[in-house]
Amino acid sequence: MSSIILGIVGYGEVGKIFAKGLQGKAGIAGICARDVNFEASAIAEAERAHANNDGVRPTQGMAELCEQATLVISAVTASNTLAVAEEAARHLRPGTVFLDLNSASPGTKQQAARAIEEAGGRYVEAGVMTSVPPYGIAVPMLLGGSHAETLAQTLTGWGMDARAVAREIGVASAIKMCRSIMIKGMEALVIESYATARRYGVESHVLPTLQETFPQIDWDRTGAYFFSRVAQHGKRRAEEMRESARTVKEAGFPPIMAAAIAEKHDWVAAQAREGIFRDVPTDAPWQVWADRLIERTR
Repeated sequence: MSSIILGIVGYGEVGKIFAKGLQGKAGIAGICARDVNFEASAIAEAERAHANNDGVRPTQGMAELCEQATLVISAVTASNTLAVAEEAARHLRPGTVFLDLNSASPGTKQQAARAIEEAGGRYVEAGVMTSVPPYGIAVPMLLGGSHAETLAQTLTGWGMDARAVAREIGVASAIKMCRSIMIKGMEALVIESYATARRYGVESHVLPTLQETFPQIDWDRTGAYFFSRVAQHGKRRAEEMRESARTVKEAGFPPIMAAAIAEKHDWVAAQAREGIFRDVPTDAPWQVWADRLIERTR
């Protein structure tokens, strides 16, 4: 791929990180972005200014972005994965590569791939294997699809950690979703266990037993990180877990645990929206987060 115009759909946390990190990379002639917040009256001006300051040109909509972009990166919420692919399919030019970073089930990714491929595009799914912010554009990604190997070579040339794992759509997302059940499940369990232990005043007994059983984990530090991330991104994580539940169901199993994990993340996100964590620093000890939740039970 040469003289690439990069189009980013979803100029949120991940979109901003990718846009900034890919500026000036060899072969990228420009970057444009599409986000609903560019038209939202309350924050449109600030979001557009942020994009312009990062050398990213805001577009008016999907049609304008697809008119320019030769590589589209979709970085939206899990629940919007298919809708964005279908909208892009109505506008993208034949031969455009569509890289889907979103956390969605294999079935959802396969539907998105059909929409893009039938429109003449080249769909590549990505399973983003951990949180983006600590890594930036070097976050580990597994790619899938018939064009995955070629795109992986381009992305690694830009300093990204991208590896093709299958020519079939759904393999990379299955890996991602199965991992998410474990990671998001641990987050949900830690929040529920720690808050409950704190409410009964037994945390000084519970955490040492965890440390003894799993000595490689710093349970205090891990707890603080989990509380912080779920309070900040619980809504997005809940959407991802619903896609994980869909993945389990597509495999023929009842998604009992994945569905429960989604509910827990959604509940914490609801508390955050009500403002109970408003003045809690992101690096606060887990006890501070737990105490705010406990206050809701009194």
